[in-house]
Amino acid sequence: MKLTPSILEMDFGEVQKRICCFIKEYVENTEAEGIVLGLSGGIDSATAAALASLAVGGKNVLALLLPEKETNKQKDLDDANAIADQFHLQTQLCDITEALNGIYNSIPSYDHTNRLCRGNIKARTRMIFLYYYANSQNRIVCGTSDKSETMMGYFTKWGDVAADITPNSDLYKSQVRKLALHLGIPKELALKPATPALWPEQLAESELEIKYETLDLILYGLERFMKPEEIAGQLDIEQGVVDRIKTRWLANEHKRRLPLAPKLGFRTVGNDFRLPRHTY
Repeated sequence: MKLTPSILEMDFGEVQKRICCFIKEYVENTEAEGIVLGLSGGIDSATAAALASLAVGGKNVLALLLPEKETNKQKDLDDANAIADQFHLQTQLCDITEALNGIYNSIPSYDHTNRLCRGNIKARTRMIFLYYYANSQNRIVCGTSDKSETMMGYFTKWGDVAADITPNSDLYKSQVRKLALHLGIPKELALKPATPALWPEQLAESELEIKYETLDLILYGLERFMKPEEIAGQLDIEQGVVDRIKTRWLANEHKRRLPLAPKLGFRTVGNDFRLPRHTY
């Protein structure tokens, strides 16, 4: 197997069809009134929003725009609104600044210099707003995370991955970008630098210390049980880079699983007591 960019190519028409069927069936099976998602102005949320609209109709998709003072950029709001217009979504603007300040001020000995804790509060607060609208309007929450960031654990636990469905999560970032172009999302937005927007000027590739084009090929190889030295040789990079990616992938498994429980009974919820949802 050769690790070249072409290995990530897919029939994106078929991908669109399968994801849209998945979304539509889930909404119908849960008897929900529609979907709610956060629309940030980034590529992952734009793609998820487009797929949701194509699956159940834009009138049944509520996109929440969730700006806050510290990271707000008009360009992001403009991009989010452009996607909402293109795919005929309902929108609701929710400035979460006041809610965040209320949380910060209510925590004893809150340390405003702890950027990670502050950022994670933002991600979890966004999800509070999404689930409020889901609960009050009988909607399901659609997550927007992609496979690259999910495998790397590059997300906030119980934050941006807290959702009912995640239509992008089996697509690497490179594939999400190509699917976005297939869906008609403007190229400028499809190639826009990714950011969780948890603090000013945050960029995903800077924090991951690698370009997505390379990261995705490394992850693709690891997913298929290739040895780190083989991946490094094919991509002409240092093996230490691959080892670092593999270590982070494995170390963050706890973020991708339900909380562990000790094995005491005959069948344990979440471990060996899992009931499939039949769609027939």
